[in-house]
Amino acid sequence: MKRRYHRDMVTALYADEDGQILDVPGIRAMGRIGSENVPISPKDLIPLPDTADLMYMPGCRAVGIDQEGEEIVIPGYAVAAILPAGYTRSFVPAYERENDSERLALYGYTAVCLYHGELYTTAIYTDENHKWDPDNYNTDELLELTKRVKKEIPDNRLVDHLANCSLEWHCQTAENLFYHRWEAGLPTSPVCNAKCFGCISFQPDDSCDSPQHRIGFKPTAEEIAQVGIYHLSSHKEAIISFGQGCEGEPSLAADRIAPAIHMMREKTSYGQININTNAGWTDGIKKIVDAGLDTMRVSIISAIPESYDAYYRASYHLDDVKDSIRYALDHGIYVSLNMLYFPGFNDCDEELGAWKVFIKDVPIQMIQVRNLNVDPDAFLEIMPHHAGKKNGTKYFLKELHDTRPDMVIGSFSHYVEDR
Repeated sequence: MKRRYHRDMVTALYADEDGQILDVPGIRAMGRIGSENVPISPKDLIPLPDTADLMYMPGCRAVGIDQEGEEIVIPGYAVAAILPAGYTRSFVPAYERENDSERLALYGYTAVCLYHGELYTTAIYTDENHKWDPDNYNTDELLELTKRVKKEIPDNRLVDHLANCSLEWHCQTAENLFYHRWEAGLPTSPVCNAKCFGCISFQPDDSCDSPQHRIGFKPTAEEIAQVGIYHLSSHKEAIISFGQGCEGEPSLAADRIAPAIHMMREKTSYGQININTNAGWTDGIKKIVDAGLDTMRVSIISAIPESYDAYYRASYHLDDVKDSIRYALDHGIYVSLNMLYFPGFNDCDEELGAWKVFIKDVPIQMIQVRNLNVDPDAFLEIMPHHAGKKNGTKYFLKELHDTRPDMVIGSFSHYVEDR
C-alpha cells in the first residue's frame, strides 16, 4: 500500500482499478451507521487485527470529507476490513453506490482507515478465545488427519462431508473433529423453516452466491452418534454442535438427533452437546432438550416481531422462539443468543428498548454478538425503518450489560463447566 498522509488525521482510503489500496492525503475518513455516512474519530479506532483481511467493495465508490468539511466522492472503490471473530464492528465503510452495481457478497464489511501511519479499523474487541485463532487451523497435517479419521470411522457419510468442509471450505468446527479438540460441528439437516436474508448456505438465483454449500443428505441417527461418541471421548472440553453453516435448521432433524443423543450418552458422559438453532420449531427443540442437550445458541437479529419476520421470512414467529428458549431454560439448558449485529440497526432506540425488555423477560445466560455478513443497502431495504436515534455499538453493549449485569456478552461459544 502506498502511504501519503498527515500523521494525526484519520485519513480515507480507496482501492484503484487494480485493487491497490491507497490513502487520500487531506481527506478525512468516514464510516456508515445505518444508511448515514458519518466522520470517523480517533476514539472510534483500534489497530487493524493481524488476522483481518482487506477487500474493496465493487460498485461502491469511497467517500470522505475534504478540508472545507464537505463530503466528497473519491474516484476509487470503498475499502473494507473483514474482521476475525471476537471483534464487533461499529461502522460500515462509507460509500456511494454506482447505479448498475450488483449485490455485494456476504461479508461483514467494516470501515478501515489510515491513522498515525498505520491501518486502523472501527470495532470493539468483545471476546478473547485462543481456540479460534486462525493459526490453529489449516495446518500442514490436516489432510493426513482427515485420512486417519476416515479409517477410524469408516463408511460414515458425515465424516466424509466434514472432511470436505475442512479441506475445501476451511470450516473450523469441521476441522476440530480431525484435530480431536474443542467444538466440532455435526450438520444434520438439508432443509430449513426460514429463508434468512443473509443465509450463508442458500441464496436464490437472483441474489449473490452462497459462500458455502448445504449438506445434501440426511445422516442417520447411527451416523450422528458414531461421530459424536468419537469426538466427545477425544478431549476434556469437547463439544459437538448441531446447526452449522452448511445446513438448514437442525431442530427439523429432531427425530434423528434425539435418538443420536441417547446413543451418545449411553456410551459417554463426557463433553458438551450443543445446538445452534433458530428455535422456531418448539416441538423439535423439546425433543432434543429432553434427549439430553446441554447448551443452546439461538440465532436472532431483532427483539421486535416485525423486524424479526422481515429478516427470517420464516414459517414461525418470534413468540415461538421465546417459547423454545423458555422451555430450554426451564430444563436447565445454558442458552445464549447469536445476535446478528448491524451498526445503526440493533443499536437504534426502538431496537435497544425491545432488547432490554427481551433479556429481562427471557433470562438467557449469554449474548454472542456477531457481525452480520450482508450487503448493507440490500439489508436496509428489507428491514422496517426506525426513526429513533442511532446510539452506536459501545453504548448499545453497555446498555445491555447494565440491564442484565449477570449476563455474559461476548462472541464465542465457551465450554460451560457448571450447567
